[in-house]
Amino acid sequence: MLDRKAGLMGIFTQFRSILGKTEDETRQQSVPPKADFAPSAPVERRSRKRLNTHKDRRVLIIDDSATIVAALRKMLRSAGCVTLEAMDAETGLELVRQEKPELVFLDIVLPGMNGFAALRLMRRDPLTRTIPVIMISGNEQATEQFYAKRIGADDFMKKPFSRFEVFARIEDLIEADKLRRITLSSAGGVQAAATASS
Repeated sequence: MLDRKAGLMGIFTQFRSILGKTEDETRQQSVPPKADFAPSAPVERRSRKRLNTHKDRRVLIIDDSATIVAALRKMLRSAGCVTLEAMDAETGLELVRQEKPELVFLDIVLPGMNGFAALRLMRRDPLTRTIPVIMISGNEQATEQFYAKRIGADDFMKKPFSRFEVFARIEDLIEADKLRRITLSSAGGVQAAATASS
C-alpha cells in the first residue's frame, strides 16, 4: 500500500515539474525579443528642399504698399526668384530700363504716375515693350481689366492673392511663350530656354 502511494506521488511530482517547465517556456515565448537596433529618427517635413523651378528669374515689383511688396517678395524668393522693388511708377520705369527684368508686377493705383501710364510707356519703348507685365489692383472691375489688357498688360491679378495664384499666372505666361521656362538638368544645374515672346 505504501509502495503504491509512493509511486503515485512520484508520478505527480514529475507531472508538476513538466507542467511548470511548460508554463515557463510559454511565458518566455510570449515576451517579444528586445530590438538590437535603435529606432530610426523621425523625418522632418521641413528638411525636404523645395524645388526652385524659378531659380534666378528676375522679377520687378512696382507697388506703393509695403505689405504687398513684402508678400510678393517672400513668395517669389521662396521659389528662387531674384526680386527688384519700386514704390512708384517713375522709379519702376528706371529699373525696367536698367535691369531688364523678365517679369513685372505692376500696381494700377500708384502715387504720381499710375500703372496704366507706366505700362503705356513700357510698350512704346523698344527696350521694354516685350517684358511681360501682370497688373495688380485691389479692384476687380471688368472695365479695369479690359483697359489693362487693351494697353498691353499680359495678365491681371486682384489683391489679395495667394501663392498658388501668383505662380499659376507665371505658369500661364510660360505656356504662352512669353516667359522663359527654367528646367533642372540631370546634373542638378539650371537650364533656361530662350524667351519666345515677340
